[in-house]
Amino acid sequence: MASVAEVKSAIDAAVTQITEGQAAVQAASEKLSEAQQSLAAALDGSGHESVGAAQASLFQASTELEECLAATLAAVEQAQSYAATL
Repeated sequence: MASVAEVKSAIDAAVTQITEGQAAVQAASEKLSEAQQSLAAALDGSGHESVGAAQASLFQASTELEECLAATLAAVEQAQSYAATL
């Protein structure tokens, strides 16, 4: 069985990994936003259904990235809360 110090250390390591993942998700979100703007400018005025579908898919991806960030924030809070009780 791991000691309390080992468990706290493992939690800290996991939180660090989560934080790194959050940075990657945030970078992806920023790139996705840039892509949405580029696509909107390139396809301005087009009424083709594929254009709408592409924009809807990008919006969905953006929403899911936001949900991912929120979930990881909650995970960090819970992990840190548990570590504080040790």
